[in-house]
Amino acid sequence: MELQQTKARTKSTYTFLLVIGIILVAFNLRPGITSIGPLVGNIQKDMGLAHWSAGLLMSLPLIVFAIMSPIVPKIANRLKNEGTLLVGLITLLIGLCIRSIPMTFFLFTGTFLVGAGIAIGNVLLPAVAKDKFPQKFGLITSIYSTSMGLIASLASGLSVPLANGLNLGWQGALIVWGLPVVAAILVWIFLLKFNKGDGRAINRVSVNSGNIWRSPLAWQIAIFMGFQSFLFYVTISWLPEILHSHGMSIGTAGWMLSFSQLVGLPAAFFIPVIAGRSRSQTWIAFMLTLCSLLGFVGLLLFSAYSIIIISIIFIGVGLGGTFPLALSYIGLRARNARQAAELSGMAQSTGYILAAVGPLFIGYLYDQTHMWTIPLVTLIAVSVLVILFGMLSGRNRYV
Repeated sequence: MELQQTKARTKSTYTFLLVIGIILVAFNLRPGITSIGPLVGNIQKDMGLAHWSAGLLMSLPLIVFAIMSPIVPKIANRLKNEGTLLVGLITLLIGLCIRSIPMTFFLFTGTFLVGAGIAIGNVLLPAVAKDKFPQKFGLITSIYSTSMGLIASLASGLSVPLANGLNLGWQGALIVWGLPVVAAILVWIFLLKFNKGDGRAINRVSVNSGNIWRSPLAWQIAIFMGFQSFLFYVTISWLPEILHSHGMSIGTAGWMLSFSQLVGLPAAFFIPVIAGRSRSQTWIAFMLTLCSLLGFVGLLLFSAYSIIIISIIFIGVGLGGTFPLALSYIGLRARNARQAAELSGMAQSTGYILAAVGPLFIGYLYDQTHMWTIPLVTLIAVSVLVILFGMLSGRNRYV
């Protein structure tokens, strides 16, 4: 009896620490990227970067996501979930440190490592949630996607105050986000030791994993994830500059980017729960992506401050909900943890190829036109595609 109670307490402790560990990993999947957007002007001036090369700072991690995502389940097969996540966190920390050295080589090398570290967490979290919490997948997805949105908004809003207000410069403002990485590393070191015998690899039982690449539904989810990520990363890269062109100070524009992510937090929390309780998610996809569409139309057609704020709210709600919806699709459209791992790797690999084009392409369009009109029209067109593939992915079926 006493042995059973001890095992129950041990399992309860591990479950609690696992949830904390998942949240801490989620905390570190966005600041390495969202902290750059408000500082991109400072980085350009110091480093002499053109708009297209500054856009590459945002696109490079996404390119790395595309390369790394199919490889992550194979790494997890060797190192187990805990070991793989720990490797990802350490890689992320090294990248954040290197990126803060004010030389072009280190700036882009560090950014590459940041992308590699984040890619591991991106792929593993949906699969771990499906594996460890199959009956509470929607709730766990809600918790960690909301955590991602919260810390991402703080990173956007605090970047300029840290750089200018505290005189840390853009280098210091970026390296600050290594602190939550250190906290996550400590927790996952403990989890790795705590659970040596049970750290199952998510892909060990996988066979015929190539079948996922022949599934039309898997491709629809991948394209949906790609285009919604296209919109998200363009927004965090260039929204401050777009708002600055409307007359806002760059500091205020940075806080508006933070605000857009904060207003999306309720959607980030409730959408996976609602999606998990619905047989079909097509109506959810339509309403969310319509919000994004209306927001970009507002930024294109109007310059009144009040309309801009409303547009930012629409964009925040739309983008805040579509990403956790995409994560939910990975679990809802998969039959088990193995399929979830394969679908996550496939969808994030092909999806982030599309996403990687975003900041670079929009920066190029601005360099060519010196106006934000054509870039905004492009975002409106992409929003229409997000609506289409989001609704296709939301149908009640499995890959």
